[in-house]
Amino acid sequence: MENVALDNRVRKSGRKKGWQPKAGDRVFHPRRIRRFRLRRVLGVPALFSAGYGDVGSSIYYALGIVALVALGATPIVLAIAGIIYIFNALTYAEGSATIPEAGGSASFARHGFNDLVGLIAGWALMLSYIVTMSISAYTIPPYLSYFWPILKQPAIGTMVSMGVIVFLMFINVLGVRESSRVNILFIGIDITTQITLVVLGIILILAVNPAVLFQHMFGQGNWPSTQNLIFGIAIAALCFTGVETVSQLAEETKEPAKKIPQAYVLMIVAVLVLFAGISIVALSAMTPQLLGDPINGWARDPVAGIAANLPSATLQSIFAPLVAVLAATILLTASNAGLMGISRLAFNLSSHHQLPATLSRVHHRFRTPYLAIILFCLIALLVLTPGFFATNFFADLGALYVFGSLLCFALAHAAVLALRVKKPDMPRPFKLHWNIRLKGRELPMTAIFGLVATSVIWIIVIITQPFSRWIGITWMVIGLVVYYVFRRSKRVWSDE
Repeated sequence: MENVALDNRVRKSGRKKGWQPKAGDRVFHPRRIRRFRLRRVLGVPALFSAGYGDVGSSIYYALGIVALVALGATPIVLAIAGIIYIFNALTYAEGSATIPEAGGSASFARHGFNDLVGLIAGWALMLSYIVTMSISAYTIPPYLSYFWPILKQPAIGTMVSMGVIVFLMFINVLGVRESSRVNILFIGIDITTQITLVVLGIILILAVNPAVLFQHMFGQGNWPSTQNLIFGIAIAALCFTGVETVSQLAEETKEPAKKIPQAYVLMIVAVLVLFAGISIVALSAMTPQLLGDPINGWARDPVAGIAANLPSATLQSIFAPLVAVLAATILLTASNAGLMGISRLAFNLSSHHQLPATLSRVHHRFRTPYLAIILFCLIALLVLTPGFFATNFFADLGALYVFGSLLCFALAHAAVLALRVKKPDMPRPFKLHWNIRLKGRELPMTAIFGLVATSVIWIIVIITQPFSRWIGITWMVIGLVVYYVFRRSKRVWSDE
């Protein structure tokens, strides 16, 4: 009864000024909640390996999707997309150095605009992560078909891909973590193998017959239609991922203002050089029709196609199994990275009252956000379902990724520009140059070009691709409904 009386007096204390506990009363003070911060332990090598893990993995499937659409114009559309990638990387470099917190474009948009725009960017980014998981898992079986040819069949391959997602779901719920040192080792082997293939292809194929590349690019039937050329530029955005991955690690980076821009610059150089080399060698080694055929060609395993078409049986016997194992490993890592990115992003959005806290609920034993992991793995399985029967599923999957990623990139550019206008005096450890002055504000041209390019290409995808249009719009509507219902239930109307 004494405790009850004390509780009543404490509750009434807000109404009675000057109330003090009597002698003998036990007053319990609520424990102050600590905000635990992630340890800043990552340097440039770890950031580069994480970012390149996404970009490097995309080489193993994106080249085939682009060739499926752009045919002989593949190197050209990749070059155009590479320029847009530079704009994206530079914008994320300024944004991540200015706002060194997990969330990427979602955080930029929240600071630059408001919670709603931040939710839109974050929800679109979740779609990109889900498709990254799905498409990476979907292309593991074709590479392993070197050892087990039955995996080349779409239905069997789709079933195995779903098994990969289920496997990753279990190990992530249990809390099995990957080592950054192992990542760096695999990325080093991956880059070495790709450079070796490029050098061998140039020496043994292109140098021997320089006209073969011209023929495969501009020969009769090899140049795409105007619509496919434009869509090829859009789908080529699939090749240049990784900028969000680095940004998500901002809170775990030592000296983020310095290390993150350095990692982005290093990624720009490595990505542009390797994609240019791989695409040129691939079109020198095989026709664009063979490179872009998802059933009887090499669309789902284009790097394996390069290894299989080296003009030497000895080199084929060395590189074909090496590429198969390495690709499967890198793609598995990329699929797992997408799942880990979702859990980080879900925690970030829920911590800012943009999504229900349920999505970031941690398992009492394994200490992992198990509900988010299970939910988004189930969605990834649903995304993979058309692989059993849809003939254009591979290209549709790439277009769906582009829907989410380009929307994120466009909002990231817009947010950086908005921050330049709203908060011009905000500390910017890394500040983009080549600015134009508008009403006393400095606006970076690279962000303006990036915003225009990503917005235009995103609109083209919306207009021309019904699969990504309806799935993408449905996904965004679901996110907005969840946001509205959640905020209304919590009576959170103002941005925090």
